[in-house]
Amino acid sequence: MNFLYELEQIIRHRIDENSTGSYTSQLVVSGTRRVAQKVGEEAVELALAAVAGSRSDQLEEAADLMFHFQVLLASLDLSLAEVADCLQARHKE
Repeated sequence: MNFLYELEQIIRHRIDENSTGSYTSQLVVSGTRRVAQKVGEEAVELALAAVAGSRSDQLEEAADLMFHFQVLLASLDLSLAEVADCLQARHKE
């Protein structure tokens, strides 16, 4: 799980660099709508893999979804810690 926080920092760094060679940076530059669309696409691909894919396919699609989800969070200036806090607060209710 620690790698998710490390990945969050890598994503933020690539966004801050605004490098033309970075997929992450270019995705964010294309706008929130495009980033959100990628999250949706990856979610559908994971759902399809869950029904008809191999375990390997499921893991790969889950990883793609997690990555794009984190890019979306970063583009919205939200953090994994904030999401975790929200989930924890719901659990206490």
